Amino acid sequence: MTRPQTKMKFRNELKFFINYAQYYLIRQRLRYMAQTDPHVGDTGEYHIRSLYFDDIRNTALHEKLGGIRDRSKYRIRIYNLEDRVIHLEKKIKRLDTIAKVKEPLTRPAFDAIAAGDYEVLNVPEKPLLADMYAQTNQRLLRPKVIVDYVREPYVCENGNVRITFDKELRTGLHATDLFDKRLETVRAIPDGTMILEVKFDEYIPEYIRSAIQHEGLIRQSASKYVMCRQYLKENDWEDY
Repeated sequence: MTRPQTKMKFRNELKFFINYAQYYLIRQRLRYMAQTDPHVGDTGEYHIRSLYFDDIRNTALHEKLGGIRDRSKYRIRIYNLEDRVIHLEKKIKRLDTIAKVKEPLTRPAFDAIAAGDYEVLNVPEKPLLADMYAQTNQRLLRPKVIVDYVREPYVCENGNVRITFDKELRTGLHATDLFDKRLETVRAIPDGTMILEVKFDEYIPEYIRSAIQHEGLIRQSASKYVMCRQYLKENDWEDY
């Protein structure tokens, strides 16, 4: 019997491209208004590496580029190049809100997926795994690109706000081994630029909003997946 899926919680998400001058000013304000995410280490940052999947028609890529407001994409994510936490995730976009469902993977399960053995996903009692298994068969969902960056996160209890500075966005080109510590990556964002993301439930406290708006930031469509895929296209690595 398939276990019932828990109700997804959709949140608001704002993204901005910022330079380092804006970063230093906003971060300085946030340190008096928010708390450092408790999951970070002594540096206040952690490394994220994700392997994104798409189907034979590159649906996730083209829906984002085409401005389709209801869409989804699949990825496998690790932190600090370690295999203690490996998550299969499905990110779902609905109008201007997002939700994420995830399921832990074992290292042997990831290794099997990376080798093209998707039978490890054929687990009916785990809906997300079963969903992705169906996609690998019906739509030929396959690994497309590694997305690599460093995240500096802050949280604010009021409004359940999460503010992140995502730095050093890089692409792993056509590599699929998340745990390759010698993986050669290339920058997928202009030097001196990073992505500021703000996620919240129903509202942003005015003092957080002021800290961001004071710099005159303009909301952008900043998909890390698309930027990394577009890098491949622009450099003739792949034909959509």
